[in-house]
This record gives sequence, structure tokens and C-alpha cells, in this order.
Amino acid sequence: MNKEARILCEFEGIALDNQIIVEQLESIGERLAELAELLMLVVEDGASIGFLPPLKYPDAAEYWGTVLSPNVVLFAATINKKIVGSVQLHLSSKQNGAHRAEIAKLMAHPHYRRRGIGRTLMSMAEERAKQEGRSLLVLDTREGDPSNRLYASIGFIEAGRIPNYARSANGELHATIFYYKELL
Repeated sequence: MNKEARILCEFEGIALDNQIIVEQLESIGERLAELAELLMLVVEDGASIGFLPPLKYPDAAEYWGTVLSPNVVLFAATINKKIVGSVQLHLSSKQNGAHRAEIAKLMAHPHYRRRGIGRTLMSMAEERAKQEGRSLLVLDTREGDPSNRLYASIGFIEAGRIPNYARSANGELHATIFYYKELL
């Protein structure tokens, strides 16, 4: 376990026998099945991350095959060597946006929620953004989702909301909330 992940686990009070290990994935390769399963589970559980249930394995696998690029940093959280969460840091490549990055698709396995996985992943993404010289993080999430409490608790500020932004499986339209955090 790397020192940063161990410190974060100890800070979060997570027992080290079920320690959260966060690593940057440089390739999807041998982790494809686990990542596809994670995506299918969180979508089935109601996460608003761009997909609607039921999400089939070929579609989930196809998505993961397109994620990595020079401007995307992918972190995976594992417990006992099993992927239980992930988050993406999208580094803006625009000339006028070289100071910012976007947090995308924060996921925690439904059976492992409330164990600090999301908070740990967000902390690692924030640290990486600082290392990349980014001073502003942005993200959006569906209004009313539990993630809103997490983002507010780690210093993200609500910038506004757009009504009827995302469709749910039952056809209902939901607002999304945009957040930002300045990194000092």
C-alpha cells in the first residue's frame, strides 16, 4: 500500500485489514471485467452517471475501453484486491482552461458504501489535480443524490442547477447541480 493511501485509510478510521487502496490505472486491460461489473452495479442501483439500467456487459465494457486518454486520470479503489470504486479526473486541455479539471463518474460499489471510498477517491483526485498545477475543480451531480452531501462536506461549493437535465430509468427528468472547489 502506498503511503498516501495508508494515511487516508487511517485518517478515515478504516480498519487496515479491509484497507482501501487507491491506485491510478494506466490501462484497463486485466481490470476490465471488474470495472464493467462496478459500472453495471452502480447504474442498477440508481446512480446518475450517464447510463440507464439495465446496463449490459458489452456496453459497460465498451465504455471502459474509451475512458483512458492523455487528459484523463483514472483512479480505482480496492478492498482485498477487489475494485470497489473509481473516479476520473479530466484535465482540461483548452488553452484558457489549463488551470482546471473536472471530476467525473465517482462510483462506489453498493455493498461497500459508507466506508470512506468516495471521500478517499476524491482526496486522491484532488491531490493529483494539485500536482498537475490545477487550481479549480468542477463537477456535476443529480439533485437529491447522496453525493451532494459528500461534495459539500469536502469543500465543494454549489454554483447552480439546471432543471430537467438528466432522464432517469422511469422517464422522469431531474435537475443537476454544478459544484466547484478552488484548490489553494
